[in-house]
Amino acid sequence: MSISTSAQPGAEATPQKDEEQRLRELGYQPVLARRMGGFGNFAISFSVISILSGCMTLYGFGMSTGGPSVMLWGWAGVGLFVLCVGMALAEVTSAYPTSGALYYMADRLGGRKWGWYTGWLNLLGLLGAIAGIDYGAALFTGALMNLQWGFDPTPGHTMIIFVCILLVHAVLNLFGVRLVSVLNSISVWWHLAGVAVIVAVLAIVPSHHQSPSFVFTEFVNDTGWQNPLYVAAIGLLLAQYTFCGYDASAHLSEETSNASVTAARGIVRSIWVSWIAGFVLLAGLTFAIQDYAGTQDTATGVPPAQILIDALGTSGATAMLLIVIAAQLFCGNAEVAAASRMVFAFSRDNALPGSALWRKVSARTQTPVNAVWLSVVAAGLLALPSLYSATAYGAVTAINVIGITPAYAIPIFLKLRAGDRFQRGPWHLGRWSKPIGWIAVVWVAIVTVLFLLPQSSPVTINSMNYASIALVAVLVLATVWWFVARRSYGTPSAYGNAREQAEIAADIV
Repeated sequence: MSISTSAQPGAEATPQKDEEQRLRELGYQPVLARRMGGFGNFAISFSVISILSGCMTLYGFGMSTGGPSVMLWGWAGVGLFVLCVGMALAEVTSAYPTSGALYYMADRLGGRKWGWYTGWLNLLGLLGAIAGIDYGAALFTGALMNLQWGFDPTPGHTMIIFVCILLVHAVLNLFGVRLVSVLNSISVWWHLAGVAVIVAVLAIVPSHHQSPSFVFTEFVNDTGWQNPLYVAAIGLLLAQYTFCGYDASAHLSEETSNASVTAARGIVRSIWVSWIAGFVLLAGLTFAIQDYAGTQDTATGVPPAQILIDALGTSGATAMLLIVIAAQLFCGNAEVAAASRMVFAFSRDNALPGSALWRKVSARTQTPVNAVWLSVVAAGLLALPSLYSATAYGAVTAINVIGITPAYAIPIFLKLRAGDRFQRGPWHLGRWSKPIGWIAVVWVAIVTVLFLLPQSSPVTINSMNYASIALVAVLVLATVWWFVARRSYGTPSAYGNAREQAEIAADIV
């Protein structure tokens, strides 16, 4: 398959334009600092996907919904389809490199309502991602403190840890995109080295390992459902939940050099690197399981922690958990950066209540300070019900995936519908654009249905899949606010008149 960019030999000639001028042509005055390079842009999406966060947090889910065989082969298959989604999305990103990303693409290709609903799905998904990632980091931190000092990780204690993590991420993001870029670059090497260390230690230290036939063929069904195909389909969600958030590269477009190419490359590279490293991590963990049932019923509440304890002892497990927690913290910090840029962009187009406040940019750091604070406060509120119900954390995860995953497919579908009217950017798929695009749209439609299905039987208030309620809530909220804000909301057709310049200047404080 040949993927074309203007930077590659033999690519179709597509003139490179100054990115600031390109942004003005798309309707926006540049106000954010363009201090992120290509590696930093890739790093933010790789950090948000965070295999050390997603795979570890959801490993217990995978153990019950199909077990080892579904986790390993499901990861391989889902990764391939997600790569198609990423490549199709990267092609649209190359044409529209703005902080608004998905909703701006949908608005341009389909009209205001397409952009509006895509924006709300994307925004709620990003805010849910912050809540899910940082609360997951709080759970792992509680497990580590329990292991080390006998700390009791009650819901109240976990919530305190969670709020502290949110505050740290807010402060780090206020220093500007250069620090965010540096932290994300460190995060890439931390993740890759962390996976290598964890897998190597699990391969060398334990005296007992599971057989290859167990790791690649063992099927486990603890869901209560009888149909193995249904259970295997549900089990695919471990991978699909993890492969989420790579639109971060698009949201940081206005702060990335040569974004028309590098943001597109960042999306694709983050997926295939995560695909390979994630498979190695899942295989390493599964080979090292000492007691399957004991791992599922662990007192730590975190099955991978029990695998590490059984295989390495308390001291070794503590060291490995520190690697995982640091990776989760990198992940959450990157997600705050992506979500805050979405808040900034959506407010810039008057889509949010109080838009004039959230779109303000610091003159010193060229960072949307208020958007950062709104993102972490909203994420904190989304996780608040976890104080009262363990099921609530699953609902937060549902808000993330059911919002953000369909939002990926909308601009891809609209691009396919537009046909020759779509003016592609310097990074494109050439003749593979349509087949890969349709594979992406169909895959997202399938997994969106899977997200809504009940995951265990019998279905009770504690075992219910709240993704459907989350989806309805997002759509109702978006519809209600549409009737309030529809006169003021809109993406600009071109930047340039004096009134717009005055408004932009007034938002730099």
